[in-house]
Amino acid sequence: MKVLHLSHADISGGAARATYRIHSALLQAKVDSKMQVWSKTSGDPNIQGNSSKIGRMLAEIRSGAGLLANITLQTSNPARHSINLLPSTWVQSLNASDADVIHLHWIGAETLSIHEIAQIRKPIVWTFHDMWAFCGAEHYTDDSPNARWRDGYQSNNRDVNESGLDLNRWTWERKRRCWQNPFQIVCPSNWLADCVQQSKLMHNWQVSVITTPLDLETFRPIEKKLARKLLNLPESKTLILFGAIGGSNDSRKGSDLLLEALSFLKAEQFEDMELVIFGQLCPIQAIDLGFPIRYMGYLHDDISLALLYSAVDVFVAPSRQDNLPNTVAEAIACGTPTAAFQIGGMPDLIMHQVSGYLAQPYDTQELAKGIQWIIEQQKQDNSLGIAAREYAKLKLNPSDVAQKYLEIYKRC
Repeated sequence: MKVLHLSHADISGGAARATYRIHSALLQAKVDSKMQVWSKTSGDPNIQGNSSKIGRMLAEIRSGAGLLANITLQTSNPARHSINLLPSTWVQSLNASDADVIHLHWIGAETLSIHEIAQIRKPIVWTFHDMWAFCGAEHYTDDSPNARWRDGYQSNNRDVNESGLDLNRWTWERKRRCWQNPFQIVCPSNWLADCVQQSKLMHNWQVSVITTPLDLETFRPIEKKLARKLLNLPESKTLILFGAIGGSNDSRKGSDLLLEALSFLKAEQFEDMELVIFGQLCPIQAIDLGFPIRYMGYLHDDISLALLYSAVDVFVAPSRQDNLPNTVAEAIACGTPTAAFQIGGMPDLIMHQVSGYLAQPYDTQELAKGIQWIIEQQKQDNSLGIAAREYAKLKLNPSDVAQKYLEIYKRC
């Protein structure tokens, strides 16, 4: 079985990291797996892409050119929008390749045009890392009962907060016209699979749910005292961890909801508490929570991440919307209980009051209660951490995930 994965990047960004982990799991299962990307930053010889500075610059220029159309759209949705109009010149080589299956992943930012996807003559499996494939140009958008992707993008159901060119309707219509033959779809979370099955564009397409695998030897519990010593973190403090690419700059990740939740914690605990943030540097204007905030910056290697997850008492993922966040998977694999809102793929990774806490969206006071509950449980014993690790082994095992993908490929 020869599989060729198509992705905008190999390891840069959450979707790219998830793709690389699927690719790695297949290699471990002795599958002939390769990746083709626009922006390559790893040294993996099984990945074809622009590894030179000039190549990566051209990929950024291409991505930027696709974003130019976004200036015609005024929207309150801060998520990235991709129109995927520019041809890639990949299709001819894909159809001539010896790949048995073309496996699509995150292909926004003009990786492939919408029209080109329809021209691929090989069996296609597509793992959705966000909502883009069945929406307009948006990668994440409203999932309420009145969401446009449920009924189709019509002129009379546009969001009142949008104006200018209806880029989302135009992009959705291009998908509807081009994609006449259904693809085999894989979603990492039950939430995203449900969205696909309720969408106007893909409601009758075949959908499977397969979680993203994780290297459970790298992401594993490390003795807390040792982890804190290696990272120069205080041994006696209660440490609360938050992390996301871009940190507080991505409103979807809910850093403002976290700060609001922390304001509800008991004042007498502040002396014993620190908030640890990774994925961003310390801002010029410091945030005053009444207790210290420690910024770890950007951690680019998995060993440092595993150390950090192991060093803290609780990880908080206050996302407003998320598919199957890598951070939560990594945290539970390291035996770190997680508090989050009961949205998206969080229930796929967190067992409420067994391995973590799921608060009602977006009740920040209940989220604070969940953080407090985990901290108190952790002081008694490590049963939450043990349960989190066992659940990670059950859900994220690379060998199991690879076998599930092999079953999908064989059906194509």
